[in-house]
Amino acid sequence: MQARPLVGCCGWTEAQARYMAAFPVIELQTTFYQPPADAVARRWKATAPEGFHFCMKAWQLITHTPSSPTYRRWKSRVAPGEAELYGSFRPTEQVWLAWERTLEIAALVDARVIVFQCPKSFLPYRENLRNLSAFFSEIDRQGRTLAWEPRGDAWPPELVRDLCAAHNLIHCVDPFESDPAAAQGLYWRLHGRGSYRYRYTDEDLTTLRARWLEWSHLPGPQYIFFGNMTPGQDARRFMGALE
Repeated sequence: MQARPLVGCCGWTEAQARYMAAFPVIELQTTFYQPPADAVARRWKATAPEGFHFCMKAWQLITHTPSSPTYRRWKSRVAPGEAELYGSFRPTEQVWLAWERTLEIAALVDARVIVFQCPKSFLPYRENLRNLSAFFSEIDRQGRTLAWEPRGDAWPPELVRDLCAAHNLIHCVDPFESDPAAAQGLYWRLHGRGSYRYRYTDEDLTTLRARWLEWSHLPGPQYIFFGNMTPGQDARRFMGALE
């Protein structure tokens, strides 16, 4: 019998107890904007049923520069003159401390995957490639699986494939926008077709099921997350379509 992917939502879309009863996995979003207190992470793990999986986004200080509007949700502020020390996998103390904090939360919830979502402004320039490669070569993963989501059309599939192979990364994609370029596992994030406000149709979910069957041969973990305006409803419908 073919194993099914684990299907969930990007963030808590409803009360945690109800969410955990309905889905086998969550992708934590607060870890991207502002990592939670240790006590909060411990509570999430303690209340999760046996077999429930946590995945999480890496802290934005690693991937995004302070010009990103997402920094508005960070409780601290970038000191004057230090904007160039954050984001884009730069080899700075600020980025390394952000990774250490990300890894601490990952340990508390036993995160199965940590996903590094890059902004569209992160382009395959030489400096960015050098910093990304150095970062993934040097960090201590503590055995955790890592996924990388480059965004935009500037990243050639061959380059993404080679980087993922070199650094043992899952290529994270929205399957309605692009194919996975690497074969280390399957990690799909559905942002809405054309807009976050999009609600997936029955035809979309049939197409998504066919797409998953096409790629279900990939080794390693397989996760599908909905991050559109109606993620809980659409994820439930898709789980039904997999039956």
